[in-house]
Amino acid sequence: MKTSDPLDKKGLIYEAYRIDGIVAEECRSIFLDWALSLPDGQDTQDAIAHFLAIYAPDFPQHPMTAVLQQGQEAAARPRRRGGWKSRPRD
Repeated sequence: MKTSDPLDKKGLIYEAYRIDGIVAEECRSIFLDWALSLPDGQDTQDAIAHFLAIYAPDFPQHPMTAVLQQGQEAAARPRRRGGWKSRPRD
């Protein structure tokens, strides 16, 4: 189902909240599909915050809420990239 939400054109997040008995693994798969379909240049953190503001108050125990929160936390954690240890040795 397509929605009018520009951050969820395929309706993936919308539908995830409407599937009875959905589990965390299914929500993670839906989240990945949704994240890969975001428009170029769209800030993922802003998009996740948008959905948490919409759905978390009404669905605090839903597995998709937990997945969105995990996505927000994972993206907020700084990652080490490169550095002298990652360079190939001669």
